[in-house]
Amino acid sequence: MARLKIKTLREMNRTDLSEKLAELKADLAKLRSEKAKGTLKKEAGDIRWLRRDIARIMTLLNEDKEEQEKEVSAKQ
Repeated sequence: MARLKIKTLREMNRTDLSEKLAELKADLAKLRSEKAKGTLKKEAGDIRWLRRDIARIMTLLNEDKEEQEKEVSAKQ
């Protein structure tokens, strides 16, 4: 799995980011279940990078949310 760059994530819109977040969370759950079963082989290091990619996306979504809240409060 290729690591996500912040530059490419910033180019995505909110719905694409939400979809990518759901996809990454599903992948992470799958890897964690394989790890618990003891069947995880090559992808053991991927858990760390998935967590970081999820954090990047969540940060961008939160920044966008804060921006929208500032715009709404500025209009009032």
